[in-house]
Amino acid sequence: MDFFRGFRSWKWLLPIFVILALILYLFAGDPFGTRRTEQKDKIGFIILGDVNEPGWNASHYQGIRTAADEYGIELLVRDRVTEHSGQCWDAVQDLAEEGCGLIYLCSYNYAPEVKDLINAHKKIRFVTYSESIRLPNLTSCFVRMYQGFYMAGALAGLKTRTNTVGYVAAMPNPAVMRGMNAFALGAQRVNKDVKVVVAWTDAWADPQKEKENVRRLVKEASADVIAYYQDDHGAAAAAEELGIDFIGYNTKLEGYSEHHLTDVYCHWDMFYRNVLQRYLKGSLRDKQTFFLGVENGVVELGTFSRTVPDDVKVKLKEIEEDVKHNQLIFSGKLYDTEGNLRCGEKEALSEEALFKEMNWIVSGVEVLPRSLPQPSTETISKG
Repeated sequence: MDFFRGFRSWKWLLPIFVILALILYLFAGDPFGTRRTEQKDKIGFIILGDVNEPGWNASHYQGIRTAADEYGIELLVRDRVTEHSGQCWDAVQDLAEEGCGLIYLCSYNYAPEVKDLINAHKKIRFVTYSESIRLPNLTSCFVRMYQGFYMAGALAGLKTRTNTVGYVAAMPNPAVMRGMNAFALGAQRVNKDVKVVVAWTDAWADPQKEKENVRRLVKEASADVIAYYQDDHGAAAAAEELGIDFIGYNTKLEGYSEHHLTDVYCHWDMFYRNVLQRYLKGSLRDKQTFFLGVENGVVELGTFSRTVPDDVKVKLKEIEEDVKHNQLIFSGKLYDTEGNLRCGEKEALSEEALFKEMNWIVSGVEVLPRSLPQPSTETISKG
């Protein structure tokens, strides 16, 4: 009799034990090991060139691969995706079907091309370099490469003997114009007599055209230092052949002579680590735009050639410290090549003006007339 009375009192405790076990199961990380392993995070990466191609393509791929591996994220890559061809649309759709939670559009013109598709996949986070469109699930993330070009311009202004520096530029969009104008301002900071001469290629990568432009800058403009904003290193190769000082871009170049002064370099692994940290924490959705640069240790000048004097290195270090401590490069009185005032004496260009509206060339820059188009099987549209 006592046994049955005890059983009746205990049976009311059974639901409580069940609830406690459930709570333990949910909050103690599946102590019995019966829950299915959670699916690994997947992210997509779309880029124009081959990921093994030195320059823009390999640098970005190696950076995002390193960051993804560190965080145990599966990286799905779609490379050799040509702009304005419909390939980006297909690549985004494919990565969405594969279950990617984030897709990185590693070209300036991708986002406008697939705007409707981004809008359709509202649960996927997209990141791009272009700020030409705004959508709730799209973040524009920029590297302040123009800071590196400003320092490189100062180096060129200090090294030139002819007071003419050549600059090979891809195309006149805000990203390229920022780097070019910052380069000119850096040169002008240290050399009031310097002239920067620009030659356009109108392609992200066209080694033949880049080499031709270097030869023109040397022969027609007497440039004795060359810099460039291109996806590959055709300009570096041409300068090396001509025995002209040059500054590399996007990669720490190896195997060149001492005419290779330094590189404008980005630590893409640090850049992508920052992006993925924000994504994993869920804070990326709170950002429409954000920027990383010298102040974050992401952008720098590479190792200097032995031909760069110590006093020049000291001056460049001073300039780097100025930039690092929030010196606004595009500030003070700035005129364009047509004499229009673009920035007042006590003003600074806004982020909006800097990243969306820079379609002008700063005073002190000259542009070579475009040469007649030459047939080239090497031309690839990149960004």
